[in-house]
Amino acid sequence: MPEPTRKQIAIIALVLLGFVLLVYLLLPSPVEVQTARVGYAPMQVIVEEEGETKVKDYYTISSPVAATIRRIHLEAGDRVRQGQPLVFLEAPRASILDVRARDEAAADVQAAEARLEQAREQARSAQAAADLAATELARTKALFESGAVSRQTLDETRAAASQADADLEAAQAGVATARAELEAARATLRSVSEGEGDTGVQDILRSPVTGSVLAVHRRSEGFVNVGEPLLDVGDIDRLEVWTDVLSQDAVGIRPGSRVLFDRWGGDATLEGVVDRIEPQAATEVSALGVEEQRVQVIADIISPKKAWTGLGSGYRVLSRFVIWEDDRVLQVPAGALFRVQDGWAAFVIENGRAVRKPVRTGQRSGLAVQVLYGLNEGDVVIVHPDDSIKEGLPVSPQED
Repeated sequence: MPEPTRKQIAIIALVLLGFVLLVYLLLPSPVEVQTARVGYAPMQVIVEEEGETKVKDYYTISSPVAATIRRIHLEAGDRVRQGQPLVFLEAPRASILDVRARDEAAADVQAAEARLEQAREQARSAQAAADLAATELARTKALFESGAVSRQTLDETRAAASQADADLEAAQAGVATARAELEAARATLRSVSEGEGDTGVQDILRSPVTGSVLAVHRRSEGFVNVGEPLLDVGDIDRLEVWTDVLSQDAVGIRPGSRVLFDRWGGDATLEGVVDRIEPQAATEVSALGVEEQRVQVIADIISPKKAWTGLGSGYRVLSRFVIWEDDRVLQVPAGALFRVQDGWAAFVIENGRAVRKPVRTGQRSGLAVQVLYGLNEGDVVIVHPDDSIKEGLPVSPQED
């Protein structure tokens, strides 16, 4: 058989080159896809809702008797100390004095004495509870340091001790209020027993707490009725945050849970801890007209006071309740996952092709999902895959 000539060899080479070029042109071109890399990072599961600051120990100073008050010169924001005179009461002008009025005044004195004794008993009980809570907190701290109890137990015990101290302060303030009411009732009895009485000071209403004047309801001199509110006082340095959360979110919040406060007007994120969750939910209508079951969650601010100077009562804050957190979590963007039967899957790029892998997920936080099984650190996954992405499809990654 004769050997092929150079011309024949060239023709055969051109034919083969054309065939290879035709095959290459017929092959599907890689699809450009957006990708992300699986890796470890901190993760927090957060419930966010708007909250409102309130003074923890809030007192309304009201008149215990029908009387004439002198003009109140205090302004909202003025500092007051415990026991400081706030309101001066005088006997009502031209009061009608008779036996019936004297009997009623005597009955008021007896009732005030009974209330004072009851307040003292409550204060003794609160003192015993506070002492017991302090002992329990000391014991729990020792157990925590030895590793016998968890931090959650320590936080719950600390919250219980804080609540016991607050109850004790409230009970002591109740004693002071009951004592003032008794003094006012005795002054009224003296007034009706001695006749018309003079126009001097019959009683003084004093501040039950060291703090600030929050509001002045009545400023001018004149007659006031029993129970008429005159001033609001409280310790503005002791604030708590009340937050309405959906009932399904409140289930995951516990006393002692960590809270972060943002959008309060300052640059720093404030730290807080949940004090209590109200057991009764309320039905509220959202801005979209949807009925929701919401629960009040009350949290204390534990950041130093210098970190939130200027924050007052009734201010809006963003409460971010930390339901779950970990410093090192294998996670993937939520947009990389898609439903397959009863589970989840993701497309991983291997050797330039899309490979579908089943994924078992854990916690979710915003745009990230915890990976329990199916993906490894460093895997490149396709984000937001559409219906055109199939198993084995050539792809061209465009990683963020």
